[in-house]
Amino acid sequence: MTKHQTKSKKRTILKATAWVIGILIILVVIALVGVNLYLANSKPLIKGEVVVSILEDDVQVIRDDSGVPHINAKSDADLYRAQGYVQAQDRLFQMDLARRQAGGMLAEVIGEAAVETDKYFRTFSLRHAAELSWEDYDAQSRQILEWYAEGVNAFIDEVKGTSKISYEFKLLGYVPERWTPIDSLSIGKYMAYDLGGNWNQQAFRSWALQNYTKQQAEELFIEYPDNAKSIIEANLKLETDVATLVTPNYLPSEFNGSNNWVLSGDLTQSGKPLLADDPHLGLSTPSVWYQMHLQSPEQNVSGVIFAGIPGIILGHNEEIAWGVTNVNPDVQDLYIEIPNPEDPYQFKYDGQWEDATVRKEPIKVKGGNTIEFEVVETRHGPIISDIMTKDTIVKEKFAMQWTALQSTQELKAILGFNKAENWEEFDLALKDFKAPAQNFVFASVDGTIVYKANGLVPIRKQGKGALPVPGDSSDYGWDSYIPFDELPIVINPQEGYIATANNQIIGEEYPYHLSNLWAQPYRYERIAELIETADNKLSVEDMKMIQMDKKNLHAQEFLPSLLQTIRLRDSEGKYEKTIALLEEWNYFDDQEQAAPLVYHFLIENMEKALFEDAMPEDIYKLMPGKSQITDQMLRDAYAGHQGIWIEEEGGLELFVFKAFEDTVEKLEDQYGSNVAKWQWGNYNQLTFKHSLSSASNILAYYLNPKQVPVGGSSVTVQAAAERGDGNVNHGASWRFVADLNDLSSALHIVGPGQSGHVKSKWYKNQVTNWVSGSYSKTKIKGEIDTEHELLLKAN
Repeated sequence: MTKHQTKSKKRTILKATAWVIGILIILVVIALVGVNLYLANSKPLIKGEVVVSILEDDVQVIRDDSGVPHINAKSDADLYRAQGYVQAQDRLFQMDLARRQAGGMLAEVIGEAAVETDKYFRTFSLRHAAELSWEDYDAQSRQILEWYAEGVNAFIDEVKGTSKISYEFKLLGYVPERWTPIDSLSIGKYMAYDLGGNWNQQAFRSWALQNYTKQQAEELFIEYPDNAKSIIEANLKLETDVATLVTPNYLPSEFNGSNNWVLSGDLTQSGKPLLADDPHLGLSTPSVWYQMHLQSPEQNVSGVIFAGIPGIILGHNEEIAWGVTNVNPDVQDLYIEIPNPEDPYQFKYDGQWEDATVRKEPIKVKGGNTIEFEVVETRHGPIISDIMTKDTIVKEKFAMQWTALQSTQELKAILGFNKAENWEEFDLALKDFKAPAQNFVFASVDGTIVYKANGLVPIRKQGKGALPVPGDSSDYGWDSYIPFDELPIVINPQEGYIATANNQIIGEEYPYHLSNLWAQPYRYERIAELIETADNKLSVEDMKMIQMDKKNLHAQEFLPSLLQTIRLRDSEGKYEKTIALLEEWNYFDDQEQAAPLVYHFLIENMEKALFEDAMPEDIYKLMPGKSQITDQMLRDAYAGHQGIWIEEEGGLELFVFKAFEDTVEKLEDQYGSNVAKWQWGNYNQLTFKHSLSSASNILAYYLNPKQVPVGGSSVTVQAAAERGDGNVNHGASWRFVADLNDLSSALHIVGPGQSGHVKSKWYKNQVTNWVSGSYSKTKIKGEIDTEHELLLKAN
């Protein structure tokens, strides 16, 4: 072959290759265009007009520049109908998934993979509790739930069978069923589940009693229950290994909490109260919160609500503002039930065999057969160990009693909040807010500031909820609940401010038991420090600054002692650069700094060294309060009272230094040996995952906002918690600041954004706002400058 022929052949090959690549690029572009058109086709209509036949009059819906819908209706009936319609426009798939999760109905649309999850939530009986609650609601609240459901169903009817139905339903191949009031109440019960659990604490402590010496077990209790000898003996006598009765799957996050505080006018520049709130929940796409402004002749209220529920749960109206944090009360108790060997539906009680209640709960499975399932309830509550026992014959079972499984009417309270004009009216509404128990802070334009811990908290016949109790005797159980008027309350304190951050809120003088496990005090202490040391009277900007504060008081307490130990052991100066880095640290968990990376890895390594290999994997995951327990062990050891757990690790010095060596080795493997280039934000990455993103990398690419570096940690006011993998998926699900001098607007951040539709400009527009603390102003009075106005037309 001649040179000319060779060159000609190469040119032909290159042309052919270019042609093939060109065709592939065109096909990829066509595919991307097709996907985008497919997704965009279901974007909600947000401007123009649409007929919504259930309405009595036209309703105006204006979405502001942050995507927050402002609904203006001529009656409450149309307001709640429109609220249901608008929420469904933006969040119908999230709403449907939430009611299915709470009710144990995911397998119907996902398939066999969701069966165990469904069994778990059927057993926890959230939907059943919602049905019980519905029966006791007043006529007005029932009517509002019905109006709201009408609005959701109007949207479902509008899009069902068309290309306008949200893409998630198309991907999973199903159509949402009609909405009911029970669906809304079930979602409310799920939030009680997410915020009000402590059964795992009791299960873990019971296991610890069975498997460790008394000295070892005592160190794992925040407060060892010496005054409950009969309860301790009952747990020691368990013939069934607790590890076979419990599972860590589906547990709510240990970090569920929040910050809130309120200042009187004496401390503020305006002379009127300031209120701030940022609930800490799981961070997801879309947000657990849906922000709205609702207006009718009877109310004008703004704030957030869980998608799927009417009203506004947190926020403000023209006269008052309010916010919450979690009390973390002990409201779940495990009972050691003795089943009849001859009849699995009978359990011993005061020497007699007592029939249990059996509830049939068939589970439909997509692409499979319906699974027959039943929930067995003793007088105390559902037997939860049956869904966890791993093919083991057991002599005891665990039943769970829980305040939220009773009939409770939180929606009535929420509707009362929305229209309240002063503390007396708000307090009256609070009587119906029973589960989950919350720390409410309140402010009104008349200058009143209040704190109240609210909700059902049991008074026990014996013990303080630290351990499972015998279920076969009437000597145990609940006598009653802490009376509403005796729950902790502070009104217009002399200090001029009230703050909570899931910290211990009561002293030894308080006559009732609230909790065995409070959050670490660092967030609260930092909030109080910033308020008390302010050079001038405080402003809205100061409130925002406090919410975004990243100072790590945990490190400020422990690092000096840890560094002293590390320097003592590092006689050859091998770790001089890393030690110097920590010594120069200002204790702020800033994303650009290296010191927070070293410190948080060190603390985690110490926790793991103490506990991870000392117990089965499931029990380790079940273990509550690892951080608090480790902290107390370190405090005691540095005070000269070294406990057995640290002693078994070779003593304090060796334990700390080995954890430090392991920390440096891990960081060098991951980020290189140049300490100066390490950054907290390289590891600490803000993560908002969509519920479908785990199904494939392609869905994750399309549906998950891009991860970004972020400062803060689980112990800073700007909460940014990760679970050992660097994915910050827990923190301020909403930030809110209200100035009672001008309640015509307030400041908000809802990450990652308002919309649940991936093609909406409000789908992830608040991710960078979340990191930087850039708040949006939401008006409830005056003109709203926007081009997005939708008129819902009545027939």
